[in-house]
Amino acid sequence: MQAPILTLTMNPALDVSSSVDRVRGERKLRCGPARFDPGGGGVNVSRAIRSLGGSSTAVYPLGGPTGDAYSRFVADSGIAGHVVTIAGDTRQSLTVDETSTGEQYRFVLPGPVLSEAEWKACLSAAADRLSPGGFLVASGSLPPGVPEDLYATLAGIAQARGVRLAVDASGPPLEAALSHGVFLIKPSRDELADLVGADRDLSPDEQLHAARRLVAEGRAEAVALTLGSEGALLVTSHAALRLPTPRVTVASTVGAGDAFLAGMVLRLAEGIPLPRAFRTAVAAGSAAAMMPGTGVCRAEDVARLAHELAPTEGPRSLSPARLGADDGNLTAETHKERS
Repeated sequence: MQAPILTLTMNPALDVSSSVDRVRGERKLRCGPARFDPGGGGVNVSRAIRSLGGSSTAVYPLGGPTGDAYSRFVADSGIAGHVVTIAGDTRQSLTVDETSTGEQYRFVLPGPVLSEAEWKACLSAAADRLSPGGFLVASGSLPPGVPEDLYATLAGIAQARGVRLAVDASGPPLEAALSHGVFLIKPSRDELADLVGADRDLSPDEQLHAARRLVAEGRAEAVALTLGSEGALLVTSHAALRLPTPRVTVASTVGAGDAFLAGMVLRLAEGIPLPRAFRTAVAAGSAAAMMPGTGVCRAEDVARLAHELAPTEGPRSLSPARLGADDGNLTAETHKERS
């Protein structure tokens, strides 16, 4: 039995992806075939959850001709959702792969301005669909017009309803949510550095210390730090766990973080222990990177990669055992800080 999962995407985007031999200024660049995907953090999470055999409900605003096109692609994806109609035109995002170098260029627009009535309608639509014991995933940027403390307001509503909130955001919206306290955050290395006021890359030990501090201060129960090719780190009040990134042929990293979050939340909603959910998360993120554009991870790829990350020896105990006995191929960190 899976606990209910609701996703909220305040700033969806119609993701357009294509390729060109080389990106050059002041030139007419003739691209290859275009691919269109319904994007935005929460919608991407819902798409990945469905691909992994789970279910969720997505709440998101749409408007204008782009919104009409977006709704058709969402319908094709098969996810259940509730649309809040807005006056502005839903944004587009463009990803261009430079085939001669393997570089990827992303052009991200800010999104339409939402009126107070519109963003409050999104908040109400999400609040009305929360189920006690379920999960809420608030993911992505906030469009113009939406207050920076929206996720913090959402955190209060989730706590009052007995819902576990996972936030995937950055900057002031993430900081505001953390000031209220959330169940899970999934920062990148740069986002974690910003949270602790660092103007440089943090060392692995500093990343561990920063994540532990967020947990110790009650700002998040769990921090899942994604590190790209260097793997991922999961920190709770009971243990710190590391996993490597499986070796895959990368087609596009767009949406990989959303797939990571989808894998973790879905497995937790299924009652899977956190360490095993973490293993699925890393596998799902890597599987998504194998797909072009904002392609959805395939369940068979996730299962194969998760198996590769499974323990080759007997399970190692964690500290304490509350996190679950099967730790996958995780490296357990002690709670003693390194000098």
